[in-house]
Amino acid sequence: MTADRLAASELVAPFETTEVVETARAKVNLALHVTGQREDGYHTLDSLVVFPAYGDEITLRPADDMTLSISGPYAEPLNTDRSTNLVMKAAWLMSESVPGARSAHIQLTKRLPVAAGIGGGSADAAATLRALGRLWDVHPSSHNLEKLALRLGADVPMCFGENPSRVRGIGEQIEKLSAAPKGALVLVNPGIELSTPSVFQALENKQNSPLQTLPDKWSGPQEFASWLRACRNDLQAPATSLVPQIGDVLSLLDAQTETLLSRMSGSGPTCFALCATLGEAQAVAKRIKENRPDWWVQSAAY
Repeated sequence: MTADRLAASELVAPFETTEVVETARAKVNLALHVTGQREDGYHTLDSLVVFPAYGDEITLRPADDMTLSISGPYAEPLNTDRSTNLVMKAAWLMSESVPGARSAHIQLTKRLPVAAGIGGGSADAAATLRALGRLWDVHPSSHNLEKLALRLGADVPMCFGENPSRVRGIGEQIEKLSAAPKGALVLVNPGIELSTPSVFQALENKQNSPLQTLPDKWSGPQEFASWLRACRNDLQAPATSLVPQIGDVLSLLDAQTETLLSRMSGSGPTCFALCATLGEAQAVAKRIKENRPDWWVQSAAY
């Protein structure tokens, strides 16, 4: 058995499951510090991430062959090719790692914008691994699942757990944040795709300071936002140089009275407003939708 195969002891007898549904939550970087670049080209990061209760949807049903269909408002840019689609890559990787695995038809409902800085593809891959585990009644160890997830991409392990976390290295060093206070986010995308490599290429300084020391706890969203203001997203400036509309989004979010903090997520162009409650986030989202109906706007608790 190779190191990447799941041990037989991690499996239980298959049972009949007709359908499994998993939500692939968006990944939002509340802070993202680029701390270096390795010889293999990967950038090292120090980031704080949360996963609001909104995302794509993965639906699995038993099937004779491993197949994928895609629907939803952001389905058009995607293909179902095994060599390029992260969902199919995840499905085949899981299948090859599970002795006696069966096949499945995968339905991806794509609700998150593509190339948007909120980890949609990584979240979809992680949700596929979780869903296949449930469909096949497979119970691999956390260690083995993390190894499989990392083979799919640096962001996939953090998306697998969907926990508020501090993430370091290239994404493999994940520290859960039990002290992060609950709150809500407004996510806004101006409808422009932005490739992550192009943003990193535009980043001039790749040796930046890490996050400041994390406190043992925050008293609430207001204190959390105050602490986050001393942090950064080092990719925000280069991304804005490529997509100036990011500045328009941030200005509009800043103008809302409920906004505790606004910033770009990941490599952009999606930006967020941190709010104390879901009701406040919903009010902000409603106003922005009315003001800019051509933008993608979504509110959710995290």
